[in-house]
Amino acid sequence: MINRSPIGIFDSGIGGLSIARRIREILPNENLLYIADSAHAPYGEKSESYIYQRSSSIVDFLLEHNAKVVVIACNTATVSSIQKLRTNYSVPIIGVEPGVKPAAFKTRSGIIGVLATTQTLKSNSFNALADSFSSHVKIEVQPCPGLMEQVEVLNLDDDKTEQLIKKYVTPLLARGADNIVLGCTHYAFLVPLIRKIAGPNVEIINTDLAVANETARRLGTANLLTTSTIPGNDEFWSSGSTHVAQKQISLLWGEPVKVLQI
Repeated sequence: MINRSPIGIFDSGIGGLSIARRIREILPNENLLYIADSAHAPYGEKSESYIYQRSSSIVDFLLEHNAKVVVIACNTATVSSIQKLRTNYSVPIIGVEPGVKPAAFKTRSGIIGVLATTQTLKSNSFNALADSFSSHVKIEVQPCPGLMEQVEVLNLDDDKTEQLIKKYVTPLLARGADNIVLGCTHYAFLVPLIRKIAGPNVEIINTDLAVANETARRLGTANLLTTSTIPGNDEFWSSGSTHVAQKQISLLWGEPVKVLQI
Protein backbone atom coordinates (compact mmCIF):
# COMPACT_ATOMS: atom_id res chain seq x y z
CA MET A 1 0.00 0.00 0.00
CA ILE A 2 1.47 3.36 -1.04
CA ASN A 3 -0.16 5.29 1.86
CA ARG A 4 0.11 8.87 0.68
CA SER A 5 -1.74 10.29 3.70
CA PRO A 6 0.27 13.21 5.06
CA ILE A 7 2.28 13.67 8.22
CA GLY A 8 0.53 16.47 10.10
CA ILE A 9 2.82 18.97 11.84
CA PHE A 10 1.86 22.05 13.83
CA ASP A 11 3.34 24.86 15.89
CA SER A 12 2.17 28.18 17.29
CA GLY A 13 4.01 29.76 14.38
CA ILE A 14 6.96 29.02 12.13
CA GLY A 15 9.39 27.53 14.69
CA GLY A 16 8.18 24.02 13.97
CA LEU A 17 9.60 24.32 10.46
CA SER A 18 12.92 23.37 12.05
CA ILE A 19 11.41 19.95 12.80
CA ALA A 20 9.49 19.77 9.51
CA ARG A 21 12.76 20.30 7.61
CA ARG A 22 14.35 17.38 9.45
CA ILE A 23 11.36 15.16 8.73
CA ARG A 24 11.59 16.12 5.06
CA GLU A 25 15.32 15.21 5.07
CA ILE A 26 14.86 11.69 6.42
CA LEU A 27 11.45 10.94 4.87
CA PRO A 28 11.73 12.51 1.40
CA ASN A 29 8.78 10.60 -0.09
CA GLU A 30 6.21 11.43 2.60
CA ASN A 31 3.62 14.17 2.14
CA LEU A 32 3.77 16.89 4.82
CA LEU A 33 0.96 19.14 6.03
CA TYR A 34 2.19 22.00 8.23
CA ILE A 35 -0.02 24.31 10.31
CA ALA A 36 1.26 27.62 11.71
CA ASP A 37 -1.22 28.85 14.33
CA SER A 38 0.14 32.37 14.00
CA ALA A 39 -3.14 34.13 14.79
CA HIS A 40 -2.93 32.70 18.31
CA ALA A 41 0.83 32.99 18.87
CA PRO A 42 2.77 33.10 21.04
CA TYR A 43 1.69 30.12 23.13
CA GLY A 44 4.47 30.74 25.65
CA GLU A 45 2.51 33.17 27.82
CA LYS A 46 -0.91 31.46 27.43
CA SER A 47 -2.67 29.15 29.89
CA GLU A 48 -2.54 25.36 29.54
CA SER A 49 -6.30 25.21 28.93
CA TYR A 50 -6.04 27.73 26.09
CA ILE A 51 -3.12 25.88 24.51
CA TYR A 52 -4.99 22.57 24.72
CA GLN A 53 -8.06 24.13 23.10
CA ARG A 54 -5.95 25.40 20.19
CA SER A 55 -4.02 22.13 19.89
CA SER A 56 -7.22 20.07 19.87
CA SER A 57 -8.75 22.30 17.18
CA ILE A 58 -5.66 21.89 15.00
CA VAL A 59 -5.54 18.12 15.47
CA ASP A 60 -9.19 18.00 14.35
CA PHE A 61 -8.23 19.97 11.23
CA LEU A 62 -5.28 17.68 10.49
CA LEU A 63 -7.43 14.57 10.86
CA GLU A 64 -10.05 16.08 8.55
CA HIS A 65 -7.20 16.29 6.03
CA ASN A 66 -6.35 12.60 6.59
CA ALA A 67 -3.14 13.03 8.59
CA LYS A 68 -1.83 9.59 9.56
CA VAL A 69 0.31 10.93 12.40
CA VAL A 70 0.48 14.25 14.24
CA VAL A 71 3.75 15.92 15.22
CA ILE A 72 3.46 18.67 17.82
CA ALA A 73 6.47 20.73 16.70
CA CYS A 74 6.19 23.06 19.69
CA ASN A 75 7.63 22.52 23.15
CA THR A 76 4.96 24.60 24.87
CA ALA A 77 2.08 22.78 23.17
CA THR A 78 3.71 19.43 23.90
CA VAL A 79 4.13 19.97 27.63
CA SER A 80 0.71 21.61 27.92
CA SER A 81 -1.47 19.25 25.91
CA ILE A 82 0.12 16.03 24.62
CA GLN A 83 -1.07 13.77 27.42
CA LYS A 84 -4.69 14.86 27.02
CA LEU A 85 -4.47 14.73 23.23
CA ARG A 86 -3.15 11.16 23.35
CA THR A 87 -6.06 10.24 25.61
CA ASN A 88 -8.66 11.78 23.32
CA TYR A 89 -7.30 10.81 19.88
CA SER A 90 -6.30 7.41 18.48
CA VAL A 91 -3.85 8.78 15.88
CA PRO A 92 -0.16 8.52 16.84
CA ILE A 93 0.91 11.85 18.37
CA ILE A 94 4.60 12.77 18.68
CA GLY A 95 5.82 15.72 20.71
CA VAL A 96 9.02 17.60 21.35
CA GLU A 97 10.58 18.28 24.73
CA PRO A 98 13.75 20.11 25.77
CA GLY A 99 16.85 17.91 25.37
CA VAL A 100 17.67 17.73 29.07
CA LYS A 101 18.61 14.06 28.83
CA PRO A 102 21.32 14.38 26.13
CA ALA A 103 22.65 17.53 27.82
CA ALA A 104 22.88 15.71 31.16
CA PHE A 105 25.02 13.01 29.56
CA LYS A 106 27.26 15.46 27.70
CA THR A 107 27.94 18.08 30.39
CA ARG A 108 31.43 18.28 31.84
CA SER A 109 30.71 20.97 34.40
CA GLY A 110 27.59 19.25 35.71
CA ILE A 111 25.54 22.35 34.91
CA ILE A 112 23.17 22.70 31.97
CA GLY A 113 21.10 25.69 30.90
CA VAL A 114 17.64 25.61 29.37
CA LEU A 115 16.24 28.40 27.17
CA ALA A 116 12.46 28.15 26.82
CA THR A 117 9.15 29.96 27.05
CA THR A 118 7.64 30.85 30.40
CA GLN A 119 4.81 28.31 29.98
CA THR A 120 7.18 25.47 29.10
CA LEU A 121 9.35 26.09 32.14
CA LYS A 122 6.47 26.26 34.61
CA SER A 123 4.66 23.21 33.25
CA ASN A 124 4.35 20.03 35.30
CA SER A 125 5.74 18.04 32.41
CA PHE A 126 8.98 20.03 32.16
CA ASN A 127 9.48 20.07 35.91
CA ALA A 128 9.02 16.30 36.08
CA LEU A 129 11.61 15.96 33.32
CA ALA A 130 14.04 18.26 35.14
CA ASP A 131 13.47 16.49 38.47
CA SER A 132 14.38 13.14 36.93
CA PHE A 133 17.91 14.44 36.23
CA SER A 134 18.32 16.82 39.18
CA SER A 135 20.32 14.31 41.21
CA HIS A 136 22.92 14.07 38.42
CA VAL A 137 23.18 17.62 37.11
CA LYS A 138 22.23 21.15 38.06
CA ILE A 139 19.64 22.58 35.69
CA GLU A 140 19.52 26.34 35.26
CA VAL A 141 16.39 27.56 33.50
CA GLN A 142 15.96 30.82 31.62
CA PRO A 143 12.58 32.06 30.33
CA CYS A 144 12.99 34.01 27.10
CA PRO A 145 10.04 36.35 26.54
CA GLY A 146 10.26 38.12 23.21
CA LEU A 147 12.70 35.72 21.55
CA MET A 148 10.16 33.59 19.72
CA GLU A 149 8.55 36.78 18.43
CA GLN A 150 11.87 37.87 16.87
CA VAL A 151 11.91 34.70 14.81
CA GLU A 152 8.29 35.20 13.76
CA VAL A 153 9.18 38.58 12.23
CA LEU A 154 12.33 37.07 10.68
CA ASN A 155 14.75 39.13 12.76
CA LEU A 156 17.21 36.27 12.92
CA ASP A 157 20.42 38.24 13.24
CA ASP A 158 19.61 41.86 14.02
CA ASP A 159 20.86 43.87 17.03
CA LYS A 160 17.69 43.47 19.08
CA THR A 161 17.76 39.70 18.72
CA GLU A 162 21.44 39.58 19.62
CA GLN A 163 20.84 41.72 22.71
CA LEU A 164 17.99 39.45 23.83
CA ILE A 165 20.16 36.37 23.41
CA LYS A 166 22.96 38.00 25.39
CA LYS A 167 20.46 38.86 28.13
CA TYR A 168 19.28 35.26 28.36
CA VAL A 169 22.47 33.29 27.66
CA THR A 170 25.01 35.29 29.69
CA PRO A 171 23.49 34.40 33.10
CA LEU A 172 23.61 30.70 32.18
CA LEU A 173 27.28 30.96 31.27
CA ALA A 174 28.00 32.83 34.50
CA ARG A 175 26.48 29.94 36.46
CA GLY A 176 28.79 27.47 34.71
CA ALA A 177 26.52 25.93 32.09
CA ASP A 178 28.50 24.16 29.38
CA ASN A 179 25.45 22.79 27.55
CA ILE A 180 22.54 25.01 26.50
CA VAL A 181 19.28 23.28 25.70
CA LEU A 182 16.95 24.88 23.16
CA GLY A 183 13.50 24.47 24.70
CA CYS A 184 11.57 26.16 21.87
CA THR A 185 11.62 25.07 18.22
CA HIS A 186 11.88 28.71 17.11
CA TYR A 187 15.32 28.98 18.71
CA ALA A 188 16.78 26.54 16.17
CA PHE A 189 16.82 29.42 13.70
CA LEU A 190 18.92 31.47 16.14
CA VAL A 191 21.71 28.92 16.61
CA PRO A 192 24.38 31.00 14.81
CA LEU A 193 23.78 33.94 17.18
CA ILE A 194 23.57 31.69 20.22
CA ARG A 195 26.87 30.05 19.25
CA LYS A 196 28.46 33.47 18.75
CA ILE A 197 27.48 34.55 22.26
CA ALA A 198 27.99 31.24 24.06
CA GLY A 199 31.40 30.56 22.55
CA PRO A 200 33.04 27.43 21.14
CA ASN A 201 33.22 25.50 24.42
CA VAL A 202 29.47 25.41 24.99
CA GLU A 203 27.38 22.74 23.29
CA ILE A 204 23.94 23.68 21.99
CA ILE A 205 21.37 20.89 22.29
CA ASN A 206 18.55 20.78 19.77
CA THR A 207 16.10 17.88 19.46
CA ASP A 208 14.82 18.39 15.91
CA LEU A 209 16.61 15.34 14.50
CA ALA A 210 15.49 13.17 17.43
CA VAL A 211 11.85 14.13 16.78
CA ALA A 212 12.20 13.40 13.06
CA ASN A 213 13.73 10.00 13.82
CA GLU A 214 10.97 9.22 16.30
CA THR A 215 8.39 10.15 13.67
CA ALA A 216 9.96 7.72 11.23
CA ARG A 217 10.13 5.02 13.90
CA ARG A 218 6.48 5.44 14.91
CA LEU A 219 5.34 5.36 11.29
CA GLY A 220 7.35 2.19 10.72
CA THR A 221 6.00 0.50 13.84
CA ALA A 222 2.42 1.31 12.80
CA ASN A 223 3.09 0.20 9.20
CA LEU A 224 2.21 3.69 7.99
CA LEU A 225 5.34 4.58 6.01
CA THR A 226 4.68 5.30 2.36
CA THR A 227 6.09 2.89 -0.19
CA SER A 228 5.98 5.57 -2.87
CA THR A 229 9.25 6.46 -4.59
CA ILE A 230 7.91 9.87 -5.66
CA PRO A 231 9.11 12.92 -3.68
CA GLY A 232 6.47 14.04 -1.20
CA ASN A 233 4.39 17.20 -1.38
CA ASP A 234 4.63 20.04 1.14
CA GLU A 235 1.41 21.81 2.12
CA PHE A 236 1.37 24.86 4.38
CA TRP A 237 -1.51 26.50 6.23
CA SER A 238 -1.70 29.46 8.61
CA SER A 239 -4.37 30.85 10.92
CA GLY A 240 -2.80 34.29 10.52
CA SER A 241 -2.03 36.39 7.46
CA THR A 242 -1.20 34.11 4.54
CA HIS A 243 0.76 36.94 2.91
CA VAL A 244 3.04 37.19 5.95
CA ALA A 245 3.24 33.41 6.37
CA GLN A 246 4.19 32.95 2.73
CA LYS A 247 7.16 35.26 3.19
CA GLN A 248 8.18 33.61 6.48
CA ILE A 249 7.88 30.02 5.36
CA SER A 250 9.44 30.56 1.93
CA LEU A 251 12.53 32.03 3.59
CA LEU A 252 12.90 29.32 6.23
CA TRP A 253 11.90 26.45 3.95
CA GLY A 254 14.40 27.58 1.34
CA GLU A 255 12.06 27.82 -1.64
CA PRO A 256 8.88 29.68 -2.62
CA VAL A 257 5.76 28.14 -1.14
CA LYS A 258 2.01 28.78 -1.19
CA VAL A 259 0.26 29.18 2.17
CA LEU A 260 -3.44 28.47 2.60
CA GLN A 261 -5.78 30.05 5.15
CA ILE A 262 -6.98 27.81 7.96
